[in-house]
Amino acid sequence: MAIILFDDNARNTLLPLTFTRPVADLRIGILTIAEKWGKHMAREFSFYTEEYLQAKFPMVIESDNFFINGSVCPDENLVAIISELQTGEAIVLDDVLIAVRLNMADAKSFSPDIYLSGALKYDSKVTRIQYPEHIFRNNDDELRKDFALLTNGRTSATISSTNTIIGDAFFAEEGAQAECCTFSAVNGPIYLANDTEVWEGTNIRGPFALCEYSQLKMGTKVYGATTIGPYCRIGGEVNNAVVWGYSNKGHEGYLGNAVVGEWCNLGADTNNSNLKNNYSTVKLWDYTTKGYRDTGLQFCGLIMADHAKSGINTMFNTGTVVGVNANVFGGGYPSTHIPDFAWGGSSGFEEYAYNKAMETTARVFARREHRTFNEAEQNILKTVFELTRDL
Repeated sequence: MAIILFDDNARNTLLPLTFTRPVADLRIGILTIAEKWGKHMAREFSFYTEEYLQAKFPMVIESDNFFINGSVCPDENLVAIISELQTGEAIVLDDVLIAVRLNMADAKSFSPDIYLSGALKYDSKVTRIQYPEHIFRNNDDELRKDFALLTNGRTSATISSTNTIIGDAFFAEEGAQAECCTFSAVNGPIYLANDTEVWEGTNIRGPFALCEYSQLKMGTKVYGATTIGPYCRIGGEVNNAVVWGYSNKGHEGYLGNAVVGEWCNLGADTNNSNLKNNYSTVKLWDYTTKGYRDTGLQFCGLIMADHAKSGINTMFNTGTVVGVNANVFGGGYPSTHIPDFAWGGSSGFEEYAYNKAMETTARVFARREHRTFNEAEQNILKTVFELTRDL
């Protein structure tokens, strides 16, 4: 039995975050959406996604296949209903295909649109990630759900007595290290994955997750609901942010109501605004309309796609969207739409030369011995470069 997470039109409204991954590879809570489904259904998973992503995110078809919408986060009720689907049956919510069960022959010709007619109606609420801001907005609920999923029936490892833990919803995996820190789980759970490090003087308020091999530097201040993905190094002040993995914010500076992709680096004293001076709602650049979309949110900070970088003292205005492999530097506020493969700052941008960008990316990968900047990774970035040259 195979679980296949498929992309629908949410893939386009989630750009630029989904230029480099399927929708179900988005991290929200502790796990990615795909990892959530895999654990709930106790099965391996694969992806139905854009052709240029398939070398890294292949689809695996078996004789029995559950195609599940990659923008939908699982819950116990939804998992139970999907598990009971018979071959050929589908469920929809408001004309959105949630899931369909298919044999091998039908799976090979799968397309989301053809299963809307005659599908079963699902009438309960689901958490669906359609826009970038949905990630930090829903992170509180997903942190709590993932914490319960990962810690059910288990006992936390013991951490040093030099720490102060307030509340009961605290869990540390084996190998997690912390000294002289404060963990307040009164407002939400706190999860420290294996081989994480929380350095002296750090204060954390849940809900919060620190994923494997990541570090919080000395004196870091973290407010919920925040997730730090694997292999990150974080310092300064962080509030309601999701940092996916392999990214660094190693120095002072504020990051709030934000999503930061993989392989990003925020230079020392990089700050983002998350509230406009006139307290009006925040608009974000939308790739589907090539214009600004009103989020309806008063608090909305930075959306940064994979491989983007900011120089020292960079200031991001409220509701800034930074594209894939953009390199931002210099004084003043850059525009709130920073294109993919852009090079520059408040005085303007030029195209970040592809070969130069790849040289930098190769050096960044080389810092992680277990990751290789292979042909699949290179081809994804080359395709994104070509797709976005005229945007």
